[in-house]
Amino acid sequence: MNVTESATALLSGAPIRNEPVQARSTARLATLLDSAAAMIDEIGYERLTTAMVAERAGASIGTVYRYFPDRIAVLQALGARNTERLLSGIAGELVAGRHASAADAVVAVLEVTIGLFRSEPGYRSVRVGDVLDILPPQAPTTAHAAVADVIADALVAGYGVADSADARRAVGTAVEVIDALVARAFARDAKGDAALLDEARRAVRAVLAGRL
Repeated sequence: MNVTESATALLSGAPIRNEPVQARSTARLATLLDSAAAMIDEIGYERLTTAMVAERAGASIGTVYRYFPDRIAVLQALGARNTERLLSGIAGELVAGRHASAADAVVAVLEVTIGLFRSEPGYRSVRVGDVLDILPPQAPTTAHAAVADVIADALVAGYGVADSADARRAVGTAVEVIDALVARAFARDAKGDAALLDEARRAVRAVLAGRL
């Protein structure tokens, strides 16, 4: 499964009532999600309501409900969009030959993640593998696992990594480590605690050492 296919699969887990088919509807949906992301940065996702999203977007509550049945659906859709942006960001880093080694390529994924924490509104609270998993309960995988599979597939195809259960397990663990340690680095520092980010880089390399 390539990056585009994976993004589509992950986005399909977001319960959007009306898929936008016109540019105006697509822009309206983007505005609603942008507004939700901005509010989450200000007050956290726990307190977010559909009414707040509508007010911030300058839209009616009916417009919000046209796309989302409830606040959870808003959060899941935002998580799906953030996952798509992560996958889009790492696509270029996983191109064969861009990095000297498979481990370097995975560390580059970490750097993309750091960039999203710094620049993407709402990403620190609603992201891949956060408290709201964007995939439906019946899905055979998790959002983290889906992202890890994308990375592992790219390493097998472009960096000579043997396609083994151990290699995939190592990549999956690295993805979990990236999310956990980067989140901790940004918990109280908007720019990211430099020492913790360096620790994340070391931890990722340690997880992958001798396994790719």
